[in-house]
Amino acid sequence: MTTVDEVAERAFSQPPELGLTLAMVVAHRGEIVAERYGPGTDATTTLISWSMAKSITHALIGLLVRDGRLDMAAPAPVPRWGHDGDARGAITLDQLLQMRSGLAFVEDYVEGHPSDVIDMLFGSGRDDVAAYAEACELEHVPGTVFNYSSGTTNIVSAIAGRTIGGGAEGVSEYLDRELLAPLGMTSATVGCDAAGTFVGSSYVYATARDFVRFGELYRNDGVVDGRRLLPVGWVDHGRKMTAPPAPPDEPFGYGAHWWVWDDAHGTYGAHGYEGQYTLIVPDLDLVVVRLGKSPVELRPAVVSDLARIITSFA
Repeated sequence: MTTVDEVAERAFSQPPELGLTLAMVVAHRGEIVAERYGPGTDATTTLISWSMAKSITHALIGLLVRDGRLDMAAPAPVPRWGHDGDARGAITLDQLLQMRSGLAFVEDYVEGHPSDVIDMLFGSGRDDVAAYAEACELEHVPGTVFNYSSGTTNIVSAIAGRTIGGGAEGVSEYLDRELLAPLGMTSATVGCDAAGTFVGSSYVYATARDFVRFGELYRNDGVVDGRRLLPVGWVDHGRKMTAPPAPPDEPFGYGAHWWVWDDAHGTYGAHGYEGQYTLIVPDLDLVVVRLGKSPVELRPAVVSDLARIITSFA
């Protein structure tokens, strides 16, 4: 049977078919059982989340729902959609979290291809990512079509920011007080744009161990050290496959800002560009974090190795 050490040995030999592996940490029943780092990286190195941040945004919204400050079923509170005749005003916060808003948005990272995400993060939208995404046209009836969109997450993040108040400083303080500090994620920082919006689609920086701590929150159903942080049912909200399904060419299903592996062990994960993964395997009491720089075409090989780690505990 394949062991974690065998998978790690292969990954950290840096074969071209896997790209660059920078960190791998495996926790079983809350204890780290495997940990390894690549070139220029160690247990104190903070690395970028890319789209793993979307799942942290899910937790942020959960905190506000817990406190009765947001309603998932109500139309999303986006001021620019509030005028009469704007059909976008019917989009709910839940539909945004499920990536079924109906908004047009092209999520493509290939240079030279049409791409809203590149323009939003690095081009004309970078100073106000939410405004860029909120301006997108309604392409489908809300709730009917899945479209993975970093713009959608930044609309959600801006909703959270307006609800909390205080701009970038207010959101950072709230996240630290209500989520990061209780989890012991002392290395974690969030990136905000010039408008003060937390770029919840992409910019959380933390050590691999701290991403494990975030995964442990979800493995333990939103509870840490006996204290409930996330409302009852919130973890299930994130990991429950929603309908209609993701496109048939997508190897994973989708819940609400979490990818669903649909395997025999209930695995679901926070996935990020270039092969960032925080995987929660509830049936096996596992959290697996892998961080690196692997182009999208190498994703199947990276995922295959992560699946071998999971299977080794089965």
